[in-house]
Amino acid sequence: MLSHASSQEIPATVIRVEDLSCGYPGRSVLNNISFCVKAGEFVGLLGPNGSGKTTLLLALSGVVAIESGEIEIDGRSLSRLKHRERACRMAVVAQETEVRFPFSCAEVVRMGRYPHQKRWQMESPADSAAVQRALQLTDTEALADRLITAISGGEKQRVLAAKALAQDAPVLLLDEATSAMDIHRKLQIFRVLKSLNQEQGLTIIAVLHDINLAALFCERLMLLKDGRIAADGQTHAVMTSEVLKRVYETDVLVQEIAQTGKRQVIFLP
Repeated sequence: MLSHASSQEIPATVIRVEDLSCGYPGRSVLNNISFCVKAGEFVGLLGPNGSGKTTLLLALSGVVAIESGEIEIDGRSLSRLKHRERACRMAVVAQETEVRFPFSCAEVVRMGRYPHQKRWQMESPADSAAVQRALQLTDTEALADRLITAISGGEKQRVLAAKALAQDAPVLLLDEATSAMDIHRKLQIFRVLKSLNQEQGLTIIAVLHDINLAALFCERLMLLKDGRIAADGQTHAVMTSEVLKRVYETDVLVQEIAQTGKRQVIFLP
């Protein structure tokens, strides 16, 4: 279980990215970007297609190799962390995760406990409690005995979110993790994430295409464009018509919604 942070403490830097450049063979995607994420932040990562959002998350999770620059997690170089150490610090819900084998959904969620277990160790009471809690939080208890290969895309995303929550890491990386869900389920999952962020200090970085969803739940927005950071700051400061028009190259109307106290966006034809 994540520990509660004292309101008197200054949040520590959990992720530091310095002059990062990376990409794929023959194609550079991110170019000399730098930023820090403090413990307990809820960051929305936005930008047009091809701007580098997914590549950045893949770099943070150690999947994409760094060409130059540095990524530090809790003050340690990401490159020096073993796989299990990374998994204890960060849980990841990828944009596309193919599960080929017919595991039950409960078995998939239990896989999130791997970083906390020794080889051949039986499931402990703490493991069982973490799995059950994750199933409850994501409302996937009814799916527990069903095969992951025999459920819908939205249901699968909820199960994979449960697996990440069962991992009980202090940092959660999400890449369009609710893209296949209906609006009810999206809001349900993000309410859970917001609660964990506020009550237990879970640090979240979420790649989103839905700007209005990001505005409802993220306290900080980072906008990428052409492999660089185009804007980064508190949501109300970044979510302006000037910034969004510059990033998305489309006329936009930004409105204040009295019922939520949040800004929402309409892209104009």
